[in-house]
Amino acid sequence: MIAVLLDAWRAANPLVLAILTFVSAQRLSELVLARRNTRRLLARGAVEVGRQHYLPMVVLHTCWLLGLWILAPAGSVSLPLLGIFALLQCARLWVLVSLGERWTTRVIVLPGAPLVTSGPYRFLRHPNYCIVAAEILVLPLAFGLLTFALVFTALNAIILSLRIRLEDAALRRGQPLALVDQ
Repeated sequence: MIAVLLDAWRAANPLVLAILTFVSAQRLSELVLARRNTRRLLARGAVEVGRQHYLPMVVLHTCWLLGLWILAPAGSVSLPLLGIFALLQCARLWVLVSLGERWTTRVIVLPGAPLVTSGPYRFLRHPNYCIVAAEILVLPLAFGLLTFALVFTALNAIILSLRIRLEDAALRRGQPLALVDQ
């Protein structure tokens, strides 16, 4: 098994490696931003809701990215699907800009804060979840990893169903969320 992985890495596609490096750096920088925003929100009196789902979500996303690093490097890339993934990155940036300092990877309730209704939130209640679900599906498909894409999409759907219920419950209690994101 290790020999097979080493052979795959020796034949790695430079475009695949560049894409995976970009996605990895993006996710790590977003974690830094999320941590900073979370600290600021908590200092302003916000509270975290539904903490129990966070670790499984982090494990899922980490396994997804590590799995891509293991399975994709020697493969080819579908340029049309890569184009769709690039559009998803633009949409991800739109979410980040729309939420500003209220963007975090956790579910944070900031009492008295109005719900964000600008940017993509004008059109969808949970736009970032739609984007993340599409990313989890599209990027592996761009590398020809159909089963991988379907398995992680299903697992992500399970976690998102819990997270969205938590957020919607907080909204029903009249506690606007500091952010609706992942």
